[in-house]
Amino acid sequence: MFTLNNKSILITGGTGSLGQHLTKNILEKYPQVKRLVIYSRDEQKQFQMAQEYSDVEYPAMRYFIGDVRDFDRLKKAMKGVDYVIHAAAMKHVPIAEYNPMECVKTNVLGAENVVNACLETDVERVVALSTDKACAPINLYGATKLCSDKLFVAANNIRGTKNIKFSVVRYGNVMGSNGSVIPFFKAKKKDGVLPITDPNMTRFNISLQEGVDMVLNALETAWGGEIFVPKIPSYKITEVAKAIGPECEHKIVGIRPGEKVHEEMITASDSFSTYDLGKYYAILPQVTSFSLNEFIAETKANKVPEGFSYTSGSNTEWVNAEQLLALMEIHNL
Repeated sequence: MFTLNNKSILITGGTGSLGQHLTKNILEKYPQVKRLVIYSRDEQKQFQMAQEYSDVEYPAMRYFIGDVRDFDRLKKAMKGVDYVIHAAAMKHVPIAEYNPMECVKTNVLGAENVVNACLETDVERVVALSTDKACAPINLYGATKLCSDKLFVAANNIRGTKNIKFSVVRYGNVMGSNGSVIPFFKAKKKDGVLPITDPNMTRFNISLQEGVDMVLNALETAWGGEIFVPKIPSYKITEVAKAIGPECEHKIVGIRPGEKVHEEMITASDSFSTYDLGKYYAILPQVTSFSLNEFIAETKANKVPEGFSYTSGSNTEWVNAEQLLALMEIHNL
């Protein structure tokens, strides 16, 4: 049975929203975890996180100041690590557009460093976090994350005889995460005006817990090279505004540079190598490092129809303002 007990795990970007929720889950579900390394460059967030998860109360905890741009530091931090979860990224779309090379250095070259550091140590499993913006990207952030996805998928081709598997999880906006629309609207509510980019805009919705569950599922089940995509509902941006500030003015301000009206997670071109696994879809590499027939038999995978696509605008499952309010209460938002 899969377990993280007696395993050493490293989380890049571990002080972010998902990293902190992963930490909480791992410590609760696997109290015998050997070591949990929080690797990030934000000393203040590490200091704050260490107040909640001290290495006295939680002796498995380790806090490493480091940047994914620094290969030597990464390699040193990965010594003795079994599993790596790569969550570090520069993710704000307008900032990435204004500082393109900084985004490339973190999201692309940083991904390369993670891959190489894992290959040069004894890491066994690697899960990299992606984004819906990496699918048919129109902004630099999405383009760099697509490059990152490709690097992690292709890493399975160069592992040689090493016992290591690389996979990717791709999902939409995490409800309530730093920089997302819910905290943004809540902050704007006091002004009495909620800026709506486009009244037709839709987004996928996933909770932090669902994101954590997906990462842990990939660690357990990946064969190597999959891009996992969850089946999750969509919402209209206008429904978020109704949920948070029904009494506010909803002002149309226009789409920002690099934004889409609808997000995508699987394109029609991906359909030729996409399989339905039940709770998730898996986009497989065009040339797998494992037997496709064995994969289909063991996972009970079903090939999606040619031309299938998965977008927030054409989704079959939706949440409205009332349901969003209920979800925000459940998730303490």
